[in-house]
Amino acid sequence: MLSYLHGFHAGNHADVFKHSVLTLLLETLTTKPKPLTYLETHAGAGIYDLTSEQARKTSEAADGIKRLWARRTEFPELAAYFNAIAALNTTNEIVRYPGSPYFAQAGLRNFDQLILMELHPTEVQTLRHHFNHDARIHLHQRNSYEGLPALLPPTPSRGVVLIDPSYETAIEVRQVAATVLASYQRWRSGCYLIWYPRLGVQRDQANQLLSRLLRQVPTLLTAELWVRPQTPNFGMCGSGLAVINPPWQFELQLQALLPRLAAVLSIAPLKDAGWHVEWRTGTTA
Repeated sequence: MLSYLHGFHAGNHADVFKHSVLTLLLETLTTKPKPLTYLETHAGAGIYDLTSEQARKTSEAADGIKRLWARRTEFPELAAYFNAIAALNTTNEIVRYPGSPYFAQAGLRNFDQLILMELHPTEVQTLRHHFNHDARIHLHQRNSYEGLPALLPPTPSRGVVLIDPSYETAIEVRQVAATVLASYQRWRSGCYLIWYPRLGVQRDQANQLLSRLLRQVPTLLTAELWVRPQTPNFGMCGSGLAVINPPWQFELQLQALLPRLAAVLSIAPLKDAGWHVEWRTGTTA
């Protein structure tokens, strides 16, 4: 787990999808006056330099945020997402891209709280550099699979968790599912946003993850976006989010956004890209 550095992938299509949904979710939740706690299990560095050696090695932002940025006027519902990015860049060119902690910091109010967990020592150091000045933010260098349940229920007790691991090891699907179970038992009213990749058929574990989650929670809202067809051996073709306790009618916002987002981010012919939003029912109650 400590070998993964998100700087190689910052601003790619999965980031655009995840952060677009996250900012919409936070906007929806903050329409109510009650305070909110935001928790993140794999916070990373918080802000990424797209001119760095890591980012230039993969150039993944070129088919992600840089595509969408050029057409941002077509997505008025993502104004908060684009405003957060613009705040980090002094010109119209994107050279710095926010991680999830920055979008959460920008989207929450002065009476809300943020709890960020990150285990990688280098990423934690960078995270502290970017966010230590904000009294709302509490940083924890710890393994989130034990840390998240230990921190629940939070204060304020209304809130959302982003669970966003790298899935570099085969056991992380089981770890995520077990952590969600332990967390949900302690905090059933929380909104949980669980990101997962869609990989080549032989490596893809998304269905296994969703099946494990649905043994533990009554319903899941799932949303996926893919930019190329799924093949037997190819890398990440798209990604998904499983949402426990989403805001009322949140799926309607996703159904309006995702087909247009898929059209912009499609790497393959559009017929091979796509999206879906679906409610799934589990075996527990």
